[in-house]
Amino acid sequence: MDGDNIRIDGARLWDSLMEMAKIGPGVAGGNNRQTLTDADAEGRRLFQNWCEAAGMSMEVDRMGNMFMRHEGEDPSADPVYIGSHLDTQPTGGKYDGVLGVLSGLEVIRAIRDMGLKTRRPIVVTNWTNEEGTRFAPAMLASGVYAGVHDEDFANSREDAEGKRFGDELDRIGWRGTAPVGGRPMHAMFEYHIEQGPILEAEGKQIGVVTHGQGLWWLQVTLTGKDAHTGSTPMNMRVNAGLGMARIIEAVHRIAMSHQPDAVGAVGQANVYPNSRNVIPGRAVFTIDFRSPELAKLNAMRAELEAEAPKIAAELGLGIEIEPVGHFDPVTFDEGLVGMVRGAAESLGYSHMNIVSGAGHDACWINRVAPTVMIMCPCVDGLSHNEAEEISPEWASAGADVLLHAVLEAAEVVR
Repeated sequence: MDGDNIRIDGARLWDSLMEMAKIGPGVAGGNNRQTLTDADAEGRRLFQNWCEAAGMSMEVDRMGNMFMRHEGEDPSADPVYIGSHLDTQPTGGKYDGVLGVLSGLEVIRAIRDMGLKTRRPIVVTNWTNEEGTRFAPAMLASGVYAGVHDEDFANSREDAEGKRFGDELDRIGWRGTAPVGGRPMHAMFEYHIEQGPILEAEGKQIGVVTHGQGLWWLQVTLTGKDAHTGSTPMNMRVNAGLGMARIIEAVHRIAMSHQPDAVGAVGQANVYPNSRNVIPGRAVFTIDFRSPELAKLNAMRAELEAEAPKIAAELGLGIEIEPVGHFDPVTFDEGLVGMVRGAAESLGYSHMNIVSGAGHDACWINRVAPTVMIMCPCVDGLSHNEAEEISPEWASAGADVLLHAVLEAAEVVR
């Protein structure tokens, strides 16, 4: 295909991103469009309207996953999927996930504008609850689709207010009737911002994602004794907050001992009763270990599970460690990786191989269908932050690559 002529409309894509960002605005220029909120429902309706205006038909499954179908010349052929997510973090940016969904829509708009026909149908997908910030674990509905979780597990997830995933899905009116999983899928492409600093630092426009990191989320509960901060002697304290601090330090040390290609941190932490003059009697926090190498990933978990109880025992604390999220490292489909790389080269965009540091719906879908990811840079690698930023040029370049790769997979009919 002539790369000079077959391109998406970058201005239209950018306008769509900015229009979606008006729904569920944050307090500092980003978005708070958490899953299964009224804002999520409004964003879904806007996406539905745009897709239907582009001639697509909608199907929604029992997890609320939206499948917007552009028909192929052979309706019986296994479709090519483009998918990501519209939900955001509480202090999320305008592009995380949304870029991939709306670029999928832009691919269809561009195909229609150019009068192109493909043998295979193309389905643009919005996966429910990728972020996992309101209902853990992350990538919940794509996980059900891939058979990692069952529907009862997903429906029973509770948010911080005790509201259930299934009840909230029903409340906003986005539970469909289609079965979850088992759809014919020739390939799935996910286009996403990098959420890291590598592409920008290397001056590359396109990240060709060859692998995804695996992760372990380990929720730790430490139990001590609430006591007055002023009148309790230091040697008589059973301080859950101190135990948490020492375990956080251990997490960092363990991750550093497995360099390169290993990371670890605590991103969520709560102490109770959380009063300025009460020694915490309980601490609950979640450890996040990640690596593209399974041996390193499991070694970090094992070392933490060996060391943390010793730290707790030294301080007289009770301890529970519960795995609350996990997936193995991912190797994306070599054939699709080649299509993405070839598209970048034919379009003249600078590119490099990259490992995804974050989890994505593509990591689960890769279990049931050939899958690949494309990444574009983001400023300073910042994401899960309202200041998350990309340029219109970066967005367009990745969407051009997505268009060319999808057309190759869907087989243009001359």
